[in-house]
Amino acid sequence: MPDAATPLPLAGVKVVELGQLIAGPFAGKTLADFGAEVVKIEPPGEGDPLRKWRLLYEGTSVWWQVQSRNKESIVLDLRQPKGQEIARQLIRGADVVIENFRPGTMEGWGLGWEELSAINPGLVMLRISGYGQTGPYRNLPGFGVIGEAMGGLRYITGEPGRVPVRVGVSIGDSLASLHGVIGILMALYHRKVNGGKGQVIDIALYEAVFNMMESLLPEYDAFGVVRERTGSALPGIAPTNAYRTSDGQYVLVAGNGDSIFKRLMGAIGRPDLAGDPELASNEGRVKRVEELDRAIGAWTAERSIDEVLAAMTAAKVPAGRIYSAKDIAEDPHYAARGMLAEVTTREGMTLKTPGIVPKLSETPGSIRTTAPRLGEDTETVLARLGYTAEQISALRAEKVI
Repeated sequence: MPDAATPLPLAGVKVVELGQLIAGPFAGKTLADFGAEVVKIEPPGEGDPLRKWRLLYEGTSVWWQVQSRNKESIVLDLRQPKGQEIARQLIRGADVVIENFRPGTMEGWGLGWEELSAINPGLVMLRISGYGQTGPYRNLPGFGVIGEAMGGLRYITGEPGRVPVRVGVSIGDSLASLHGVIGILMALYHRKVNGGKGQVIDIALYEAVFNMMESLLPEYDAFGVVRERTGSALPGIAPTNAYRTSDGQYVLVAGNGDSIFKRLMGAIGRPDLAGDPELASNEGRVKRVEELDRAIGAWTAERSIDEVLAAMTAAKVPAGRIYSAKDIAEDPHYAARGMLAEVTTREGMTLKTPGIVPKLSETPGSIRTTAPRLGEDTETVLARLGYTAEQISALRAEKVI
């Protein structure tokens, strides 16, 4: 067990988060989970639009409770010079600034890289946008779904011959965010260990998605092969698919390793296929994948999902059910791994939220505070910057805060 007195791994790292919705704030959340001090700047009025996205409890999104835990919220009107000056004061003492606005927005507020690095040479600035800070598309608006399409993911997702479908979450934003966190940690390491200066981390949504696309490009370049939609199968690797069970569910079975394949065929009563020399390697199995899928599907169709999983476990063949939110909330393994974190929101609601990932043995992350109300830390943060109560009142009267 880690020592309770051991600091969190990012303790002392000061972050100013200016982004909104998903990509920028997800990066801030990840850093905050591991001890970074994150001050989130929100616009006056409604704040970050994520506060009102999807399902609400007493006017606040439950998604907000995940995305903004461990952060402080202050309200600043960055269109006003006094709001920009306060932001500069915060950033002057920060290690990291995060933003995910359209390129040029920060520059329009006097908060571009040139201005910020001049007042804080060690600053690390994460900039997430649809297409990056350079290139012919830089000024186009880009959300995660557009990045997923341009990055190649949408084209290969769905059933053959049907409209390409989206992944059920904003995966493009989250992938960009995680790439951004990696960049921040590398830049901080370089600054500390190598004596380097601060730097910009330029993340394009489509590039983060494209980085996940495995052999998509070299296969096209070398062979002219355009990877297509294949539904639940894994192209070029067999057998791996989703198979219907007698109780109307689907089970995933991955029998694509050579020895695993033999055990799978033994489990479903097909020793003829297990001993077929043409099926001894993946190359041969790919050629006969439809035959293999029919054999496995016929076997699973006569058994419940629990029976299938029991048989696969006994044969040491990777298999699993397709989890819904209900399955996740009731699963003992999720609970045992601390992935069902229960919090009490500012509104008094007891709520299950995702736990901390990754899991560090000596300095694990933690949920120390729940998501803040809009601007609830404004006065505290301004006081830390040296503002008096009278000055804060004046800023409020001028609607800067």
